[in-house]
Amino acid sequence: MTIVDMLGQSGVLTLLGMGIVFSFLIILIISVTLVGKFIHAIGADNDVAQPATTTGGGTAPVIAAITAAVTEYRKTNL
Repeated sequence: MTIVDMLGQSGVLTLLGMGIVFSFLIILIISVTLVGKFIHAIGADNDVAQPATTTGGGTAPVIAAITAAVTEYRKTNL
């Protein structure tokens, strides 16, 4: 087997591998798109479409809740 033959085989193997990966990515994109459309069709994304309303000044309660959760986690796990 000459170097030219080996380079030819390696080129074919490279293109085959890239084709398989590209095909898998296309199938993955199509699958994710279809699942997204299905979830939207059955209405399972209603809670995501409506933003949460907070009382008491915007993001301050959220920051307070996160701080309290992190503090409690550190008390019990560290």
